[in-house]
Amino acid sequence: MTDVPATPATVSWLTMPELVEALGEPLGRIRRLLDDHHLVGSKRHGAFAVPDVFLVDGAPLASLRGTIIVLQDAGFTDDELIDWLLAEEESIGLAPIEALRRGRKSEVRRVAQSLA
Repeated sequence: MTDVPATPATVSWLTMPELVEALGEPLGRIRRLLDDHHLVGSKRHGAFAVPDVFLVDGAPLASLRGTIIVLQDAGFTDDELIDWLLAEEESIGLAPIEALRRGRKSEVRRVAQSLA
């Protein structure tokens, strides 16, 4: 992984077969990760896909699940919460996904809760 901040334009999207390969898990396990909110994806670009920045070292980013749940509880659709995670958030100073990847989970969730 590089240190280039994720932006919607620079994010690569992983399809289900690519997730199976990237995570080294069977398709059923990938679906369970999605159902349990460890990952979230979109069909807006055609086939269902997940932003690659949601993975770290071959696993879903650990702090992502709780953040997804907070945003869903605030009424965000999957597409809206993906957009929020990838776009720069002024109050954080960078994209929320980048803050999560840097260990700033509490700050990201506090901002996410304020959106409700």
